[in-house]
Amino acid sequence: MSQVIGITGSIATGKSTVSKMVKEFGYTVIDADIAARVVVEPGEEAYTKIVNAFGEEILQPNGELDRKRLGNIVFNNEEKRLLLNSIVHPAVRKWMNEQKEAAFNRGEKVVFLDIPLLYESKLTYMTDKVIVVYVDQNTQLDRLMKRNELTEQEAKARIQSQMSIEEKKKLADAVIDNRGSLEETKQQLLSILTSWGIQ
Repeated sequence: MSQVIGITGSIATGKSTVSKMVKEFGYTVIDADIAARVVVEPGEEAYTKIVNAFGEEILQPNGELDRKRLGNIVFNNEEKRLLLNSIVHPAVRKWMNEQKEAAFNRGEKVVFLDIPLLYESKLTYMTDKVIVVYVDQNTQLDRLMKRNELTEQEAKARIQSQMSIEEKKKLADAVIDNRGSLEETKQQLLSILTSWGIQ
């Protein structure tokens, strides 16, 4: 039976690290962030809809979307943000589903979906089980400030724009505590996959 496992976490909890390990085990990981970039490339349906909705001033000279300009427009305007999401989100889900079906058609039994805002976007219906990559909030803050060179205030604002990692932890089918070494993280991942009859 085919299974879809969601991988999520919060900003700077180490979700990408776990996704990379899953890939190293030989599984297909379909990444929502990659999907979000692919579907807005010139020539794609979502790209055309965005240009029609926001006008050509959101384009760079080479015809690609000027993400910064578009971000500035939607960041301060709830209506425009919802409009952009109503174009991008369905396109992302469609692309991810196509990738998933392709993997199952190749004979793969398990596919992983790496979705940062899995709970916020109410996408649990796309998965059979969910792994949450967890660190406590102090570790999260510390890592984010170092990684993105942010002030404490900036880092806190980014963390608070998402559902708290404690909430996500409660909703998860399995939790990987990513505060230790990479080897400890890998062992937790292996034991989860083994207990689910995957590895």
